[in-house]
Parts: sequence; C-alpha cells; structure tokens
Amino acid sequence: MMIDQFLSYLRYERNRSPLTVRWYEESLRDFETYIRGVDDYLSLSTVDADVIRGWVERMMDEGKKPATVNRGLSAVKTFYRFALSRKLVEKDPAHGIIGPKKSKPLPQYVREGDMNRLLDEYLQGDEYNKVRARTIIIVFYETGIRLAELIGLNDEDVDFDSMQLKVTGKRDKQRIVPFGAEMAEALQQYMALRDTEVERQEPGLFLSNKGRRVSREMVRNLVKQSLSEVTTLKKRSPHVLRHSFATAMLNNGAGLESVKKLLGHESLETTEIYTHTTFEQLKRVYNEAHPRA
Repeated sequence: MMIDQFLSYLRYERNRSPLTVRWYEESLRDFETYIRGVDDYLSLSTVDADVIRGWVERMMDEGKKPATVNRGLSAVKTFYRFALSRKLVEKDPAHGIIGPKKSKPLPQYVREGDMNRLLDEYLQGDEYNKVRARTIIIVFYETGIRLAELIGLNDEDVDFDSMQLKVTGKRDKQRIVPFGAEMAEALQQYMALRDTEVERQEPGLFLSNKGRRVSREMVRNLVKQSLSEVTTLKKRSPHVLRHSFATAMLNNGAGLESVKKLLGHESLETTEIYTHTTFEQLKRVYNEAHPRA
C-alpha cells in the first residue's frame, strides 16, 4: 500500500518517466521481500536502520556493484522521506545510512614497449608538425606533466645545463622535474626548427604553425592520433601519458615518494593508485609466464 502511494506520487505529482518509476518499484519490492525474510512481523513502517543495513549487505554479498547498491539505497531513502512527509511513518529509518564507496577505476597507461615503438618507429619525420608532435609526446612521457603545465611552458623554463624543467602546476605551485638526454636532444631539435619555421607571436615553448601557444584541443588531438598508432585503449589522452610515466617509474624501481614529488601530488594517497596498476601488471606477467598459473 505504501509503495503504491509512493509510485503514484512519482507518476502524477513528480511526472517521473515510466522507466524511473519501474526502477524505484523494483528496488522497493526487493527491499520489501527482504523484510519479510528477516521477520514475519516486520513491515515497511516498523523497520529500523539495522534492517536497511542488512539489505545493503545482502546486495553486496550477492556481488552487486557499489553503483547498483547505492541506487537501490537511494530509492529506499527517497521512499522514506516521502512516507515521513505524509505521516505514513513516525521516523525515517534510512536517514544517515551510507552506501558502499565506489571503487576507483585503475588508471589506464600505455605499456613501455608500445611507447618505444611509438617514439622510435611511428613518430619520425623532419616536418615541423611531426617534430613538434614527437617532442610533445616525449615531454609528457618523460616528465609526467599535466596538459595545462605543458601548454604553459616557456623557453626559459627549460634548463639544458642542469637538465631540468621548471613546471608551474595547480594553484601556481612550481616544481622542478629532471629530464634525460633523449628529451634534451628532442627539445633542442624542435626549438631550432621552430625558430626557423614559425613567426613567433607568443612566448610559449610549444607553438602552433601561426606562432601562437598550442591549444588544449590541438594537443589532445595530437596525442590521441599518436597513441592510436600503438594502442587500442579507450582513453588516449595526455593524462594517459602521465599515468604511463608514473607506472613506468614505479615498474623500474622508483620510490613512491619520489614519483609523488615528480607528479606534483599533494598527497601520497593520490600516487598510491599507481601501485595497484603495477601490481595488476605483475599479475598479468605472472599469469602469462608461469606454467601452472
């Protein structure tokens, strides 16, 4: 009865779609069935918070995803707010109940072998656009900087004597990122070609053919096209190259604190997600290599 009143409210007072109403009904009927299984004397008007938590736990035990569990809990919470407003219940038993946290997806990254093929085989050529593309990919992959940080680079931020890059990150915080001989050579070749091919209009390090600082969209498209040559990842963005940098560093022995500083993370927790990525890679290697895995 209470559920039917609530569904009528959704249909005729809130003008919710039939699909939305059906989703609410499925969640609430499931909850009602669970209540009956707990105790014959229980009803929607007499349950307490522990019963609702038990229903949430049962859904989790059944292997339902956190998003599905939270959607069901949201339906029950909305139902009880309605019931309380219509004086169908004396108190809201769902108030304050928190659903399971959604698991964060592991960051996608390009494997080292694929990055080597991209830089050593595909991104070759003497034209300005190709040299610029290869240099941008190298800078992303060898420093792990963000898209906005790359766009904001100026010539004076590159110190070839110390082999260091001065990066201005979020909230204008600056950090120093070292780079190697390959990146130094790529930058020098690019800058020399840029100064002969492009009439500078702005002080940026990476310039469009018209001499303006490269745009976000231009760099995103450049990275997407480049990565499409070697990977089928759904995401082929500058941030994937940042993930690839962090993963490669950890896979080759870098400490977590060092990677945190290079990436410009405020908290070590943000960097720790890459340890899960490297463990997933370790499991794949194990499963592929061990004869009885």
